[in-house]
Amino acid sequence: MKKEKAVVVFSGGQDSTTCLFWAMERFSEVEAVTFNYGQRHKLELDCAAEIAKELNIKHHILDMSLLNQLAPNALTRDDIAIEQKEGELPTTFVDGRNMLFLTFAAVLAKQLGAKHIVTGVCETDFSGYPDCRDIFVKSLNVTLNLSMDYPFVIDTPLMWLNKAQTWELSDTLGAFEFVRTRTLTCYNGIIADGCGACPACELRKKGLDDYLSMRLQGAKR
Repeated sequence: MKKEKAVVVFSGGQDSTTCLFWAMERFSEVEAVTFNYGQRHKLELDCAAEIAKELNIKHHILDMSLLNQLAPNALTRDDIAIEQKEGELPTTFVDGRNMLFLTFAAVLAKQLGAKHIVTGVCETDFSGYPDCRDIFVKSLNVTLNLSMDYPFVIDTPLMWLNKAQTWELSDTLGAFEFVRTRTLTCYNGIIADGCGACPACELRKKGLDDYLSMRLQGAKR
């Protein structure tokens, strides 16, 4: 374990909860930050708070409601359908969200004396979101270091993993059942397996099915 402190960008979903367990294994101190940006389901904030409390992680919730005013999207507006048309970004994409989240997480991290910021962005299963790409994260990392003259490291443990491999990582960390039953990924605000119909649930279920199949094949060998 590193004798360093980390701040995890935390939504209470599958990816960020896996990252939280990953960080707990690697750093001597871990805190979590969740952003309230007017998302449809307050349950997301409650879920993140409950997980942090159970894991004895200090939890910060920051108000980012201005983001909802600037970038209307399907995650914050009931009147915008969750969909993706060919050649267009999904309606669930929020302009500037990861840039702002990571920037504010960095400001918080510096005040806490933390040099590591952990985020669950992923380029392998990234739904076409440009701010989940490795090149974006590396670029922002340099900008944050220059802007605050502080040696931040943005850790992205899921960057090159598909969803099956993310499930495998949670299993390796001893958190598989916790992530499976306690996290909220569903766009319709249903914990664990979710609604089963939205894009987030479909991606999560496909990854879970693929991993369970891999695990079963491994057990047969």
